[in-house]
Amino acid sequence: MTSPGKIALAAAVVAVGLISAGCAAVGPDYQAPSPQTPPAWRATMTGGLEAATPQAQALAQWWARFDDPLLTELIGQSLAGNLDIKTARAKVRQARAARGLSQAALWPELSADGAFESRRASENSRSGSGGQYDLYSGGFDAGWEIDIFGGARRGVEAAQADLEAAQADLRDVWVSICAETARNYVEARTYQARLAAMRANLEAQTKTHALIAARRAAGLSNELALRQAGYNLESSRAQLPGLQAGLESSLNSLAILAGRTPGSLHQRLAEVRPIPQCPPRVAVGVPAEALRQRPDIRAAERRLAAQTARVGVATAALYPKLRLLGSIGLESVSSGELFSAASQAWGIGPAVSWKIFDAGAVRQNIAIQSSLQEQALLAYQKAVLAALAEVEDNLTAYAREQLRAQSLAKAVEEARRAEAIAQDQYRAGLVDFNNVLEAQRSLLQLQDQLAQSRGAVTSDLITVYKALGGGWNALAEDQRTTAKNPRR
Repeated sequence: MTSPGKIALAAAVVAVGLISAGCAAVGPDYQAPSPQTPPAWRATMTGGLEAATPQAQALAQWWARFDDPLLTELIGQSLAGNLDIKTARAKVRQARAARGLSQAALWPELSADGAFESRRASENSRSGSGGQYDLYSGGFDAGWEIDIFGGARRGVEAAQADLEAAQADLRDVWVSICAETARNYVEARTYQARLAAMRANLEAQTKTHALIAARRAAGLSNELALRQAGYNLESSRAQLPGLQAGLESSLNSLAILAGRTPGSLHQRLAEVRPIPQCPPRVAVGVPAEALRQRPDIRAAERRLAAQTARVGVATAALYPKLRLLGSIGLESVSSGELFSAASQAWGIGPAVSWKIFDAGAVRQNIAIQSSLQEQALLAYQKAVLAALAEVEDNLTAYAREQLRAQSLAKAVEEARRAEAIAQDQYRAGLVDFNNVLEAQRSLLQLQDQLAQSRGAVTSDLITVYKALGGGWNALAEDQRTTAKNPRR
């Protein structure tokens, strides 16, 4: 074949490659699953809960609804310094690089080389010429595997979906860190409230003990009443170390969440402040909106898309591979003539390879990838069910804990009145000291339970926001994605 004919052949191969880039790729085309969701939550919409759709910005920064500037500050510090978030960002960068690596398979390869070699021919060879000479060479080699059956394109699809899954994982970590920071902050404030109630009761019990001691000295009370007041006082005081240890642990957890050393936030949170109060109304939307908002559901769906594409990558191995090869260079036994026209050398042509026999390895790999695709689908379906259950459970817990807190608040008021009456009746000699002891113990116990319940109400609402995917703006993210990748 003449040189023009060879060039025409190579051009035809290139044209085939360009045309094949627009052909359908082998393997299944991905279709996102459409999970069936109930039209509304089964949980009773009480305690300020309502089925209205939450505003995207309000859900993205739900902590602002607690109207606690320090809480907002701590969440900002955690988002900036948390090590899990930094790790998730590194994984996104890794996935982005992997996508770039897969995209490189769609393009030709070009390499350059140059060499100098001094040779001596054998006198016993067929030519028998012997002699020594120098050889100078240099040039370019090119190769392009034409993606006729779409294996490389499916690889890019998988890498793109992996990148989007890593981005969803980052947002999921973001959501979790916001919630964990808020919960630990509420836990710290709850311990402070419990300590404040304990110290107030200790002060009252100390006064009672002093009163009993004075009455004992005056012969108006017996030794038993004095001892009872003493062990009641010390029993209450013995609870302080455990509460203080719990407070220390919460503050240390907050510091670690912010990527700081334990103890670094103690001074910042030394001032006692009340437990953050929940907003009067909380919009929770409908189940379908929660699934769209939750980044863990997005991550599971993207992993399903990636695995579907990998079935296509495996299927492409059943078909032949077409590669276009080419080289151009210079070769001469004299350095002075290396760049002359006579030193030019080139070659171009296609190469085809097709695995004829592999004992079924390719088909077994397709079966493996198909099984992994099925597992990814089941994992997605499980994630959807778990997400729906998580929201339902937390909505119920939040509403029920509010009822419990309301009852405990009434019980504390009743116990406070009962304790005052018992004190008055004891001083009047109408009842013995056991009534005072029982009233004080009941008041202390109920006050502690009320502080814990109020903290649990706020923590339950935080968990509701987390279960709804609060902490990032899904709508804004969808708009950015659509702008970058417009539908065709």
